[in-house]
Amino acid sequence: MKRQTISPRSDWRAKLEQIGFTFHSLGGVYWHEAACYEFMAGEIDYIEAATAELHEMCIKAAGHVISNTLYSRLGIPGDFVSLIERSWEADEPSIYGRFDFAYDGYDDLKLLEYNADTPTSLIEAAVAQWTWLEEVRPGCDQFNSIHEKLIACFREIGRGLPIGAILFFSCIDESQEDFVTVEYMRDTAMQAGLSTRHVFIEDIGFSSDTCKFYDSENYEIQHLFKLYPWEWMIADQFGRHLLANPMRIFEPAWKMLLSNKGILPVLWELYPNHPNLLPAFFEAAHLQGAAFVRKPLLSREGASITYDDGTGRPLETGGNYGAEGYIYQGLKKMPCFDGSYPVVGSWVIAGEPAGIGIREDDTPVTTNTSRFVPHFFKP
Repeated sequence: MKRQTISPRSDWRAKLEQIGFTFHSLGGVYWHEAACYEFMAGEIDYIEAATAELHEMCIKAAGHVISNTLYSRLGIPGDFVSLIERSWEADEPSIYGRFDFAYDGYDDLKLLEYNADTPTSLIEAAVAQWTWLEEVRPGCDQFNSIHEKLIACFREIGRGLPIGAILFFSCIDESQEDFVTVEYMRDTAMQAGLSTRHVFIEDIGFSSDTCKFYDSENYEIQHLFKLYPWEWMIADQFGRHLLANPMRIFEPAWKMLLSNKGILPVLWELYPNHPNLLPAFFEAAHLQGAAFVRKPLLSREGASITYDDGTGRPLETGGNYGAEGYIYQGLKKMPCFDGSYPVVGSWVIAGEPAGIGIREDDTPVTTNTSRFVPHFFKP
């Protein structure tokens, strides 16, 4: 694994916008093709195998939480436990998730967290970096079957939906990034033959007369893909209606367990000293004074993080997360290439490894404006 400095395409902005990737300059520089990461084929095989193993471990960890009723450790309200358990027992299908790894090509990769409910950087990883590869590194390959696997996943989901069913796709109205991501997901669903509609979260209403959800044009919503965190849904005004309404939601409710940072201590308890895990606990004392990262159970995009490397100058990111509690994870010194700290985002589609995308920052903490950098490997 190595970072290369290269010349960007002169018309890269126009080419990204042609594929619908309109937020390429979020925060000033988001898509960054003045650099790229080259991997060896063996490193790609290693990432793929580790992704598959870690996903299976996470599924077993979710079952462990359910079997041992550990919901309170994860800050999950008791009223919604039945929703999670019904979803788990019905084996409701998962579409996607993204692991975040610390990896430098030499040491064992380490799991930082699992973005299992509302992962973003999807169109960047699935489409934008692939079109970059075809033009800039022809003859090379990329760990990237995300697009094809999404279509196959939606095709399988479609087989389980009633004839004529509509799958609604939703996000909040104010986020261009979320809207583009949801529209990309909707496009893959349509390529799979599904009937779809878009509805903003703010436009979803509930009728107390029929006990059903509707969009602003009074279409009943029976099947919903949402780029909207489960913890926000259950806290919303209509959240309690989800307990009695049979609406099917993607990602399913059981993914609340895996998108919660509390799954990291559970994994460490089940698989202590696993080469791809970092020590993680609900109490800092278990780390015995070692360097650590404190993470809220529920947080987004690197917010409310304390990165304490033991130098006496901890790095703290802003944010208002943490009301539900924190976990403490042993600190992994992040790899640094040319002053940039990369995180390898490894995608899981329908339970299978599907590709990677790399985000890098000038600090060891990845945030919503950290740069996305394409990758390739030589077959």
